[in-house]
Amino acid sequence: MVGVRVNPLLLLAGVFLLAGCDNGGGTAAPSTSTVATSAAASPSSSVPSSAPSVPPSVPSSVLSPAPSPAAGKVVVLDPGHNGGNGSHPKEINQSVPAGRGEMKPCNTTGTSTNAGYTEHAFNFDVANQVGKALSAKGIKVIYTRSDDSGVGPCVDRRAEIGNAANADAVVSIHADGSTSAGAHGFHVAYSSPPLNAAQGAPSTTLARALRDGLRSDGFTTSTYIGTAGLSPRSDLAGLNLSTRPAVLVECGNMRNAAEAAQMSSAPGRAQYAAAIAAGIEAYLG
Repeated sequence: MVGVRVNPLLLLAGVFLLAGCDNGGGTAAPSTSTVATSAAASPSSSVPSSAPSVPPSVPSSVLSPAPSPAAGKVVVLDPGHNGGNGSHPKEINQSVPAGRGEMKPCNTTGTSTNAGYTEHAFNFDVANQVGKALSAKGIKVIYTRSDDSGVGPCVDRRAEIGNAANADAVVSIHADGSTSAGAHGFHVAYSSPPLNAAQGAPSTTLARALRDGLRSDGFTTSTYIGTAGLSPRSDLAGLNLSTRPAVLVECGNMRNAAEAAQMSSAPGRAQYAAAIAAGIEAYLG
C-alpha cells in the first residue's frame, strides 16, 4: 500500500463541511452548543425498572379520554304515536289539555310512507338509537313509551314525564306526512310564544342545536314549513305543557319518495339517529 501524506489544513476543512451538512429533513444540524444544552435538560437515559412504560410527557387525556361534559344530565326521548293507537280509537280520541286553554285528542295514529312503513315504527327505532348513543356518553335517558305495540300515552302525559324527570332536554321524534307537491326536508318545532322560561331561550337554543346537527349531517331543511329548519308553534300540546326545554323534530316527509326510502332503511334511520344525538349532546355540552 502506498503511503499518502495528508495536509492537516484539508482535514480541518472537512470537519467544518460535515458540521454544515443537511440532517436528512432539509434543516441544518444544530450546533454543538445547542445539542449540549438539550442533552443537559433531558432526563437521564438510565430509567429505573419500576418507571412507567408511558413517557411522563404524554398527557393523561391520551391515556383515558375525558368524560362527556353532558354526562349525568337527563334527556327524555318521546317517540311520537304508538303501534296500538289505530286499534283503540276511543282511548286516543278522548280530549286532554293541550295548553293555552285548549283541548286536543289524547293521541293520533301518525302517518306512513306510500308503501306502508309506519311513522310510529320509525319514531320508535330512531328514538332508541338516539338513546343508546346518549347513554354511551353517560347521559341518563328516559323514554315516554317502552314498546311499539301499546296505546298512547296521551300528549299531556308525555309532557308530564319530561317535567317529572326534571329533564335537561325533551326531544319528541316524528316524521311528517305532507301531500303538498315537492314537500320535503326536516324542521324542528318549539312552543311560541313561550308560556314559561324554559320555553324561551332554552328551547330555542335546543331547537337550533338539533337543526344544526341534522343539517351538518347532510339533511336538508323543510321546503314547506318553518324557516331555515325552525318552526315556532302554538298548537303542539307536548311543547305547550312542558316546563323543561322541549322541541319536536319532524325528520322529513314520509310522502316524499326519497325521504321515504331513507326512513324505511336501517342505514337511513341510523343516520337520523346519529345526527339527532349529536345535536342533543352539543346542546347539553
